[in-house]
Amino acid sequence: MNLIEVTFDDGALPVEGYGPGFFRVGGKVFDGPVLITPFAARSWGGLADRAALMALAGQADVLFLGMGAEIAHAPADLRKALEAAGLGVEVMASPPAARTYNVLLSEGRRIAAALLPV
Repeated sequence: MNLIEVTFDDGALPVEGYGPGFFRVGGKVFDGPVLITPFAARSWGGLADRAALMALAGQADVLFLGMGAEIAHAPADLRKALEAAGLGVEVMASPPAARTYNVLLSEGRRIAAALLPV
């Protein structure tokens, strides 16, 4: 198997790790939900914090919505509002959402991830 080293643009913030109740992004630990864009990461209020997600319109083409340890449906009205604002929404469990975010981050894509803890 060939291994390929993944590189990121200077200043880009990959998800470096996660565990029960936390995420490590760009060398900083976030307890609870986290909202990540290529060059910014912050604590997030979870699914009730829709304003933070809507603010991504125009900044990201795709939002990876990590629903925790297991995949779950996003609230239909939230998904519709995000899509109406021009954001593609991919819903999955948080671990694969973090990995997919990192892969597309390494490609320089306009992405964001909103992750609920595992």
